[in-house]
Amino acid sequence: MELGCEPVRLWNVAENEDSAVAAGPRAVRGLATYAADAGRSRGRAFAEAPCPMRTPFQRDRDRIVHATAFRRLTYKTQVFLLHEGDHFRTRLTHTLEVSQIARSMARLLQLDEDLAEALALAHDLGHPPFGHAGERALNEVMAAYGGFDHNAQSFKVVTALERKYAAFDGLNLTFETLEGLAKHNGPLAPAGTSPGHHDVLRAVIEPAGLTDTLQLDLYASAEAQVASIADDIAYNNHDIDDGLRAGLIDIAELADVPFVGGFVRALGGPASDMDRGRMIYEVNRRLITVMIDDVVAESRKRLARTGAQSADDVRHAGEAVVAFSDERRAELKGLRAYLFRTVYRHQRVMHEMGNAERIVRELFARFMADATSLPGWRSRAFVGMADRERAERIADFIAGMTDRYAVAEHRRLFDATPDLR
Repeated sequence: MELGCEPVRLWNVAENEDSAVAAGPRAVRGLATYAADAGRSRGRAFAEAPCPMRTPFQRDRDRIVHATAFRRLTYKTQVFLLHEGDHFRTRLTHTLEVSQIARSMARLLQLDEDLAEALALAHDLGHPPFGHAGERALNEVMAAYGGFDHNAQSFKVVTALERKYAAFDGLNLTFETLEGLAKHNGPLAPAGTSPGHHDVLRAVIEPAGLTDTLQLDLYASAEAQVASIADDIAYNNHDIDDGLRAGLIDIAELADVPFVGGFVRALGGPASDMDRGRMIYEVNRRLITVMIDDVVAESRKRLARTGAQSADDVRHAGEAVVAFSDERRAELKGLRAYLFRTVYRHQRVMHEMGNAERIVRELFARFMADATSLPGWRSRAFVGMADRERAERIADFIAGMTDRYAVAEHRRLFDATPDLR
């Protein structure tokens, strides 16, 4: 149970940096000087009594795991739709893989594992149903209202849309966790200079009163950078795995693909007598190991080169301190090009995703045209709203849907629903 207190607006960084607002269990010993220090967290938007059992970052992690949006990830698409098989990744299993990789790298770099884990667990909370197909459709229908971006939606989920606590909306996460979510893809370009997700992000950060506090033009903590690159490692590897299991690619092809080909050949390639399932697993586990090793080695070089001695030094480093080496980045670029051609743009996948996009677009159009068609209290609350506010509320509602709920809603409202099979 959370130990509550009367909420007080904080976000005065100078006052909170050395305060006891984050008091509780002492931060883990043995962390690098450039690691985020849980014992000196910059605090939360609303003051709360410290937890006697957990650091602030551990508390953030627990709040994320208990969030409704986190549970919904179970039935949200990663690449392959749920009906296509029990062993393909979902948005939840992807998130857990990112978390595991992030913790491993944080430990090797002597960073705060709990902050890295919290960020990994929260990074996809705002993802809509049907993976990137759902995001494309929502961004398209929301173009006239500012657009849609799943990273921005994740930030909105934890600052406004989760409603569990009596004293505030959202999860009231620490500055460091919110900063990492806002800068999942690096510093934000100045307002109006970069169309797309940066502008959408700024539009959800501003209502939370954090535009200046989060120092959006600076880099995030090393822990946030670890969580971000762990995301890249996870999806590169599990998309190979899922593509092989789906029959969209095969071992023989992979032998000539940048980066992964060397691992396939080392195991004997298509001529090997190794069981196919074992070979798939061996390739993936070796890929993950090598990627982690590369990131850790390159990051140690960058940290030494920048001379970072504190978390603020990392923010002001002028470059990412957690990264792949140039050689590995070039290899991964070739691998991604192969995956786009053979998996993400495969005719079968594109057909399914086209149907999924249609479901999202038609739901949005129906709800906008007739607010009374919305289920439950929304059918009354959304009536009479200005178009922009109603569009944003409807986008929030659709983004929170699982794949199966989106299909069920479409069947409720339309005579014919695309068969996602």
